[in-house]
Amino acid sequence: MNMTLDHILAGTDKKVLFAGVGNVLKKDDGAGVYIAAGIRNNGRVSGLPVEMGIENHIGKINSLAPDILVIADAADFGRQPGFWRLAGVGEMTDLTTGTHNISFAKLSELFSMPVYILGVQPSDVSFGEEMSLPVKKAVSDISELINSVSGNQSPKNQPRHIQRPNNF
Repeated sequence: MNMTLDHILAGTDKKVLFAGVGNVLKKDDGAGVYIAAGIRNNGRVSGLPVEMGIENHIGKINSLAPDILVIADAADFGRQPGFWRLAGVGEMTDLTTGTHNISFAKLSELFSMPVYILGVQPSDVSFGEEMSLPVKKAVSDISELINSVSGNQSPKNQPRHIQRPNNF
């Protein structure tokens, strides 16, 4: 069965954790971190920006005991910048931008819950802090989708800005 983000978020009895992977100092590579930082935690759906070291957060993620883990990361699908999709771990071989030290397939074996990858096509992963406009829009759209489907609506008429996570 092909899982979609809507499907994962639709189960009101399932806790979903979005772990954001990437390097915010390498432009679009930080997309996953910003997605996780943009999620308004509601007890059922939450975000955890882990940046470049998801390997260092295995214990914390397991102790949070989500029913589903979604790892958000920049991924090279060979598509236009800002393209994104949810995929199974096995579908993501050699597609991520490589800011982690272990493959997602091996990493997923360390978790007791199902693991999915939310990949965003980057435009530029060179050094710098400013994301490209298509990736910035995708990150904002994804965060808003997650928040709206999970019941974490933002206040009306308030602009959302992508803010740099402050856990350096």
